Amino acid sequence: MNLDQLIPLLKNDRDFMSCVSHWRTLPATEGRYEPLPADMDERLRRVLRQRGIHRLYSHQAQCWKLAKESRDYVVVTPTASGKTLCYNLPVVSAILKNEESRALYLFPTKALSADQVSGLYAMIEALGVNIKAYTYDGDTQGAARKAIRQAGHIVVTNPDMLHANILPHHTKWVKLFENLQYIVVDEIHTYRGVFGSHLANVLRRLLRLCAFYGSHPRFILCSATVANPGELAGQLTGRPVTAVTENGAPMGERHFVFYNPPVVNRQLGIRRGVVGEVKRIAENLLKNEVSTIVFTKSRVQVEVITRHLKNCAPAALGSTGRVRGYRGGYLPSERRDIEHGLRDGSVNMVVSTNALELGIDIGALSACVLCGYPGTIASTWQQAGRAGRRKETALTIMVASSAPLDQYIIEHPDYFFSASPEHALVQPNNLYILLSHIKCSAYELPFDEDERFGDVTDTSQFLEYLAENNILRHLDGKYYWMEEELPSAEISLRSARTENFVIVDVTDAAHHRVIGEMDRYTVPMLLHENAIYLHDARMYQVEKLDLDHCKAFIRATDVDYYTDADLNVSLHILDDLEQKQLSNGSTLTLGELRVSTIVKMFKKFKLDTNEPVGFGEVRLPQTDLHTVGMWWTLPDAMAQRYTREQLQGGLLGVSHLLSIVAPLYLMCSPKDICVVYQVKAPITDKPTIFLYDSFPGGIGLSEKAYQMQELLLEHALSIVEGCACEEGCPSCVGPVAEVGSTGKADARALLKELLT
Repeated sequence: MNLDQLIPLLKNDRDFMSCVSHWRTLPATEGRYEPLPADMDERLRRVLRQRGIHRLYSHQAQCWKLAKESRDYVVVTPTASGKTLCYNLPVVSAILKNEESRALYLFPTKALSADQVSGLYAMIEALGVNIKAYTYDGDTQGAARKAIRQAGHIVVTNPDMLHANILPHHTKWVKLFENLQYIVVDEIHTYRGVFGSHLANVLRRLLRLCAFYGSHPRFILCSATVANPGELAGQLTGRPVTAVTENGAPMGERHFVFYNPPVVNRQLGIRRGVVGEVKRIAENLLKNEVSTIVFTKSRVQVEVITRHLKNCAPAALGSTGRVRGYRGGYLPSERRDIEHGLRDGSVNMVVSTNALELGIDIGALSACVLCGYPGTIASTWQQAGRAGRRKETALTIMVASSAPLDQYIIEHPDYFFSASPEHALVQPNNLYILLSHIKCSAYELPFDEDERFGDVTDTSQFLEYLAENNILRHLDGKYYWMEEELPSAEISLRSARTENFVIVDVTDAAHHRVIGEMDRYTVPMLLHENAIYLHDARMYQVEKLDLDHCKAFIRATDVDYYTDADLNVSLHILDDLEQKQLSNGSTLTLGELRVSTIVKMFKKFKLDTNEPVGFGEVRLPQTDLHTVGMWWTLPDAMAQRYTREQLQGGLLGVSHLLSIVAPLYLMCSPKDICVVYQVKAPITDKPTIFLYDSFPGGIGLSEKAYQMQELLLEHALSIVEGCACEEGCPSCVGPVAEVGSTGKADARALLKELLT
């Protein structure tokens, strides 16, 4: 059954429609075109015509004109709108004109690099010219690396490889740096927070080396959905960038369905579980042979849903290859096999984390099911765009959880459809990040005394600090690198920790094999000893976690439960940066915090019902995060009007509400910030509500919240006053079981006092 036949059946299904809070149909749109440019090389025109391309979309034509004017530009159009030609055409044209020209392509992941370069190979092959395009990443064989450095016209890599391998060894890449004409940066909406702040500094280092070798490359940047493309591109490159935002590509009809599971306990505001509802919806799509992608928020959800759907799709010899899971931690060969299966149609349902959110070609999927609100409007549209990539009818069903942000979005569809995507925030001059990259840049080239690093006006202060600590040597007007170690090896662009853990299957005593990997931050929650680790719907138990050597040893098992760990967090105030006294007597402070986290226990849940069936102890060391936060400190006079239980419930309720509204106003993902409270905070000894950035050193979110604190409190108050629950629910202050019977009233009272 195709999607056009299934949609009317869903609309007539009473059980399904009883949970649909909104069904929005976005009509198909016609494309806008311009003729192939007259100044385009005839060989390129011939190849495009052979592919059935006799004219360009309007945004592709605009990009061609900007490239010819030697302008930096960023193109922001929906998924599958032909953005690849926006950079391939100018780059290939430049090389056809001058075979010495070089280009550097940056993609956020190795998977996307491999996917995009295959299309580039096909174009070059059709041209019949000697343009060499190579992928240079961690999987590239050593023998091939020398050839790429010497002969590669187009080098396709990722920011991590550029940072750790290409820039520190730039003397081996002289041909590239002397002739670099274009730098292409794709999927720039992924470069937010820490990753984006690191990339901005990597590009500063790259441009510094280009200037040394005498080249002046132009930037071409691409993104699918972001509210501030020009601003973000400018922050990443340090230059003014022209934004191309008018999409000229045609699009098929799109159906967007908001699905809210039925309430099972109205007093507590609890709804049927989101995972169970997603299983039912996906199972229906699978039985009707509608090619579908299911997006979840966690690795555990991927494995639980995949296991269920595989059981619903038995095949010959027990094969369940029609349904596959896809997430970080799978080996590259396994991920490539799944991507190939999606393209050739042998896999018609994939359950994924946001690992497949980027523009990897995964064929003509028809439907997309979201297991909860992805956290940002940008990510929601990006994930929904994975269906209907061939311009046919597409269906997206967003299944809400009981989480407050999910409930706010599901009950306010007009907000979702009218709001612009979130702003991507980066902080290139974050002290932790900036100092690290000045060290890397000094290793690559000595600094002159008066030299600036990017737009950093006080670069000399950093250089003097490094000289005082015997990392640099100041001699004859220059700063030289002194240490033996390579500084880039100590810096991870994506997190505060550099090491990844490898996951070793020891089921076969004679043949141990690595089946996956995991970042250090996630390991304590998912790979502690006795955890149940799920991989492609198979179950393993963790036998040993070796922290020193970054390895987890697992053994195949067959149990009917999975595990999930609890993360305990404690806060310590390090320093006040700014402070103001509010008229109600409370104090508002912006400052530095140390956030300590530790996993102490894990719980066991039944696979089929998700009910808890036991728990266990975890013995792992504490980890610390230094960041920036802002906090409200309540005066004694205000606190004394409540009992300790009322104060605790009220503070919890206000924290819950702020965690709903802050991501909306700060235009960030909910995981980018944390909101917590302390009835008696250290140092102040007073009730305090904290909001802080989830990244080392902070990325500017708390500073923004500090400036708009009154707006945040006003919106929080409007939510609690507009919620229909009696005493509290997940959509406002939280469940009654957590905040207490008077929690809603106490939170409302506290908010009113904070706003007086």
